[in-house]
Amino acid sequence: MSGSEVVTTDPVELRAASGQESVGKTTVFSADFLFRKLTGFVAFVVAATLVAIMISLVIEGWQALHTFGWKFLITSTWDPVTNEYGALVFIIGTLVSSLIAMVIAVPVSFGIALFISELSPRWLRGPISAVIELLAAIPSIIYGMWGLLVFAPRFGQIEPWINDHLGAIPGLGVLFQGPPMGIGMLTAGIVLAIMIIPFIASIMRDVFMITPPSLKESAYALGSTTWEVARYVILPFTRTAVTGGIFLGLGRALGETMAVTFIIGNANNLSASLLMPGSSIASVIANEFTEATTDLYKSSLLALGLILFVITFIVLALAKLLLLRLETSVEGRKS
Repeated sequence: MSGSEVVTTDPVELRAASGQESVGKTTVFSADFLFRKLTGFVAFVVAATLVAIMISLVIEGWQALHTFGWKFLITSTWDPVTNEYGALVFIIGTLVSSLIAMVIAVPVSFGIALFISELSPRWLRGPISAVIELLAAIPSIIYGMWGLLVFAPRFGQIEPWINDHLGAIPGLGVLFQGPPMGIGMLTAGIVLAIMIIPFIASIMRDVFMITPPSLKESAYALGSTTWEVARYVILPFTRTAVTGGIFLGLGRALGETMAVTFIIGNANNLSASLLMPGSSIASVIANEFTEATTDLYKSSLLALGLILFVITFIVLALAKLLLLRLETSVEGRKS
C-alpha cells in the first residue's frame, strides 16, 4: 500500500460514504426507470395510432364492404354514376407498378452501393453518396411533374422502338404493345424506381461499408474478383439488412401517390400492355376524393385506403418473417 492511500476507520465517514453510494444508485435507478417507461409509452402510442388508423378505415369503409362484399376486391367496374365500385383495377395497378419499380431499382441500387463501397476512389465516395441522399429528399410531386413534363414526352419517342422490338417477342410481346403516349404503367414504374433507388442504395451502401475488411481481404488474397467478393462474401454477410432495405423501398413504392397520379394515366380499366394507362389505389383516391358526393362513393374510396393499408402491412409482415428466418439460419450455421 502506498503512503498516499489512507484507509479511514471513522464510523461517521464510513456511513457518509455509504450514504453517497446509495444515493447515487437510487438516482441511476430512477433515471433508468423513467427512461424505460418513457420509451414504452412512445412505443405504445405508435402502436395505438396504427390500430386507430385501421379501425377508422374499417368504420368509414364498412358501407362499401358491406354493400359489395368480396366482389369489391374482384370487380373491375368503377362507375360513380351507377354507384358500382370495384377495386380490382387499382389493386393490380398498385402491384404491377411497384413490381416494375423493384425490378429496376434493386439491381441499380446494388450496383451503386457496390461501386461506392468497393470500386469508387475514396475522394469520389462523398460526392456520390451526397447526391444519392439528395435524391431521397426531393418531394414526390417534383418527381411527378418531372415525369409528366420531361420524362414522359421523351419516353413516348422510345415507345415505337419498344413496340417494334420488345413487342415482337413471343409471349412477352403483349406487355410492350400499345400507342406511344408516354404515360402509362411502365412510365409510372420507371419513375417509382428512380424515387426508391436512393433509399435502397443508401442502406446497401451502409451495410456494405461495415463488412469486416478481413473477410474481403481474405477473399481477394485467394484470387477472387470483385464480383465474387460481392456475391460470396458481402451479400451473405449483409443479406438481412439488404432484404430489409429492399422491402423498405417496396413499402415506399406501394404507397406513393402524387408522382404516380401525374404519370400513370388514371384510366379505370385493365390492359395487358404496360404501355397503356392504368391507375393505382393511391392515385384514384387523390383524384376522386374531392368528387365523392355520395356516402357510398366516399366509403368506397376509404375502403380502397384500407386495402392499401392491408397490402402494405402484409408486405412488411412478410419482410419481418423473412428476416427472422434469415437470422435463424445464420445462427444455426454459427452453432
